Amino acid sequence: MELTSKQRAFLRSASNQMETILQIGKSGVTDTVVVQVKDALKARELIKIRVLETCPFTPKEAARALAEATGASVVSVIGSRAVLFLRNPQNIQYDLP
Repeated sequence: MELTSKQRAFLRSASNQMETILQIGKSGVTDTVVVQVKDALKARELIKIRVLETCPFTPKEAARALAEATGASVVSVIGSRAVLFLRNPQNIQYDLP
């Protein structure tokens, strides 16, 4: 799903108060991490992850890899944190503009 700039701004502002729920460490983007991200996106639609310095990927690369593996959209990458969004038709939590 491709997000417009207005939708991305809305989701970015919604993610400001969110806690980081996943961390990606020295193992990088593994199958286990992909499954955890899929489950989290299914439950929440919008998640914030943190890429540790020991990760072999940059935060942008890790976010892009996770988005491709899960079908999600990268909302933003700031510093070591990335925000991902995937619409769940059974559990819509965010009314996008």
